[in-house]
Amino acid sequence: MSTKIRLSRGGTKKRPHYRVVVADTRSPRDGRFIERLGTYNPLLPKDDPKRVILNADRIKYWLGAGAQPTDRVSKFLGMANITEMPKQKNNPFKAKPKAKAQERAKKLTEESKKNDNSTKENHDNENNKANIETDKDPKQDKLSSEEENGNKKNDIDVKAKDTDKEKSSEASDTNDVKN
Repeated sequence: MSTKIRLSRGGTKKRPHYRVVVADTRSPRDGRFIERLGTYNPLLPKDDPKRVILNADRIKYWLGAGAQPTDRVSKFLGMANITEMPKQKNNPFKAKPKAKAQERAKKLTEESKKNDNSTKENHDNENNKANIETDKDPKQDKLSSEEENGNKKNDIDVKAKDTDKEKSSEASDTNDVKN
C-alpha cells in the first residue's frame, strides 16, 4: 500500500484549516486517513508558531516506512528541519506573458516611442529658443518686459471700459422694459 503525507482540508467556506495526515493514495483528499500528524492554518501570519504544527517523531517514522510527502508538506518539513528543503521549481514558460499581454506590451512600447520622439522635438525647439534668447542683449530684455507690462495695463483698462459700457447698456435695456 502506497501512502502519502498530505493536507486534508477542514474549516468553513473561505476560512480554511488543514490537517497534515498520512493517507492511502487512493483515498479522497478529505476522506479516510491513517494518522493525523499535525495542522496548518493559512489564516495566521507567517511568523506565527501556531501556523504549522508538526509531530516530528511520527513524521520521521512514516518517512522511514516509505510515505511520500506532497509538495506543500515537503516545504513544511524542510522549514521544520525534518527533511531537506525541496528545490524550488522553475517553469519559465508558465511565467511568460500570454499572447494578449504581449500585444498590449507592444502597443505600449510603440506609444512610448512616439511620445519620446515628440518630446525630443519639443526639447530641441526649447533649446533653440534658449540659444536665440541668450544672443539678445539683457538691457533689451528689461525694456521688452516693461513694454509687455505696459501693454497688459492698457489691455486691462480697455476691458474695464468695455464692461462699463455693457453694464450701462444693460441698465438702459431694463429701464426700457419697465416703462
